[in-house]
Amino acid sequence: MGKKLKVFFNEFKEFALKGNVVSMAVGIIIGGAFSALITAFSEDFIQPIINFICGGFADSAWAGCIPLGDSGQALRYGDFLNAVINFVIQAFVLFLIIKGMNKLLDIKKKAEAPAPVKTKTCPYCQSEISLVATRCPHCTSMLSASEVK
Repeated sequence: MGKKLKVFFNEFKEFALKGNVVSMAVGIIIGGAFSALITAFSEDFIQPIINFICGGFADSAWAGCIPLGDSGQALRYGDFLNAVINFVIQAFVLFLIIKGMNKLLDIKKKAEAPAPVKTKTCPYCQSEISLVATRCPHCTSMLSASEVK
């Protein structure tokens, strides 16, 4: 049983230490931290502005809510607006990051010069032949410079 366990852990180690798995894990951790940062920004800076506009200051929740009778429940549309604002900010920043990365990748790719033309088409048999050929090796026709495309 010990040998099977060792093989299993070796396989897991190979999988876990592949570049794409490690990069994905780092991305998830940074994404979670970024999400917390955007949530704090929305709750600490944007929410008080909306609270003031929607009817005064509120300490623990958005000022905007609709009471549902005498049940003590309310539709807290402010919480939904907070989630929407968080989503929009995160989506916009992610868009900017991806757009920047695409530009960097485009800069890294050098524009390859087109390969020089080395062949021409025989006007008689439409075969591809050498650019310097004076006779077509396929149909044996004599070629002049005016006959070649």
